[in-house]
Amino acid sequence: MTTPDTPTDPAAAAEVVAALRRRLQARHGEVPLIETHISWVLLAGAHAYKLKKPVRLGFLDFSTLAQRRRYCADEVRLNRRLAPTLYLGVVPVRAGVRGPSLHGRGPVVEYAVKMMRMAPGSLASERLAQGRLTADDMERFGSRLADFHARSAVAPAHSAYGNPERIRVDALQALERLAALAEPAACTRLRRWFEQQATRLSPRWQARLSAGRVREVHGDLHLDNVFLQGDEITAFDCIEFDPAMRWIDGMNDASFLLMDLMAHGRDDLGFAFLDAYLESGGDHDGLDLLRFYIVYRAVVRALVTSLRGRPAPGAPQAAAYLALAERLTAPQPPALLITHGLPASGKSRLTQALLQRVGAIRLRSDVERKRLAGLVPLADSRAGGDLYTAATTEATYTHLALLARQILDAGWPVIVDAAFLLRSQRDEFRAVAAQAGARFAILDCQAPMAVLRQRVLDRRARGNDASEADESVLVLLAARQQPLADDERDHTLTVRTDEAVDLDALHRGWLDAAVPPAGLRH
Repeated sequence: MTTPDTPTDPAAAAEVVAALRRRLQARHGEVPLIETHISWVLLAGAHAYKLKKPVRLGFLDFSTLAQRRRYCADEVRLNRRLAPTLYLGVVPVRAGVRGPSLHGRGPVVEYAVKMMRMAPGSLASERLAQGRLTADDMERFGSRLADFHARSAVAPAHSAYGNPERIRVDALQALERLAALAEPAACTRLRRWFEQQATRLSPRWQARLSAGRVREVHGDLHLDNVFLQGDEITAFDCIEFDPAMRWIDGMNDASFLLMDLMAHGRDDLGFAFLDAYLESGGDHDGLDLLRFYIVYRAVVRALVTSLRGRPAPGAPQAAAYLALAERLTAPQPPALLITHGLPASGKSRLTQALLQRVGAIRLRSDVERKRLAGLVPLADSRAGGDLYTAATTEATYTHLALLARQILDAGWPVIVDAAFLLRSQRDEFRAVAAQAGARFAILDCQAPMAVLRQRVLDRRARGNDASEADESVLVLLAARQQPLADDERDHTLTVRTDEAVDLDALHRGWLDAAVPPAGLRH
């Protein structure tokens, strides 16, 4: 006798789906079928119905009707966190005289996740292929993801999820499976790198788990799972079938999308996303783990692409993911760039463009100043005066210096977007660069005072910037500033921001102007 706990015959399940499709087509016309190795999706009218295949794999078990009902419910519950209007619920598929349907009173033969149907071209992967995915899209999603991570359930400190041994084993197992399908020599080099990094990072992984950074997040954040719905950008199709794949470090979750954009040759969009994620969430502490996670995600994607065969047109081949993994194991030459200029002199606009071109981590004084004051950097608004006292400014620069050194040690180029109006501030960061063995340069942003005044007024009227500097703060800082000295100008790039700026030339000039570390010649 068949019960909900009896394993379902795959052929019988496929026939149920085929018969349900025929019933839906009688009502809606053509009903496209999308099939993956674990599900069927029927697109009927304004809705989509996702049915799970009765399969048992190493990482999931959908073999019985009871299991499929449970995981359908989990899928809806988990995905409503990020896409509440997309996931409508779980509906039973019932047997009937004319075949299975979504109505009637017959016995339940299957369950489906009912969703709103996405408009064609909604996926981030589709928009990228069409040249319609923008840095603004990625910045908005980065902020949304940081907020989602902050609200997600936290794993207990003694959890088996996100612990050092689990991370090490997952990486090595993925690489072992890939080695049977890819270039053995590359996999051997990656195995050696993974083992070295696991030894070095184990205390950090444990510290992150203890600090509550392992959370119930998405787990599968690649470009096919991010979509735009009207003016909103969010994610769907999170991991419901294996808790260990979604109870992970937030930086691990974010690394997947960054990696996928890099594999598509769009590092600029990836670092726009990361910049917004860090500004909103402030998780700079996780950056020393980011490179490991990106390499791991690239290996997993290479494996998945290899197993699926030919990728979709325009999507990276498995070899591209593997090449990215290898490239990222090589350390980058450390570099630190600081800005110099009054409020509204264009520092943030230029550093935004530079970080995307370079693949750098940016620290903004306006953001960190608010964070230190207990404010939400991109939301809370307060009159500027009490945020710009001598004490708060000193605390902000001390904090920025500490973060800059940590990020340089983690192997990422750093841009510090701050006024740096005092020589002592600039000297402090040159010392940070020297201690880290990093190149050091200053980006001097200039514009006439009349232009600065108007920009401050316009920015305050828009109310969408982290800076709280008003016209009184502009006047105060202009009186306090110490101009760049002659010995500083040798490693300074000066830009008039009221004129057109050649960003490519600015990018090339960064390292040319920089002071090399001691013992390193240009």
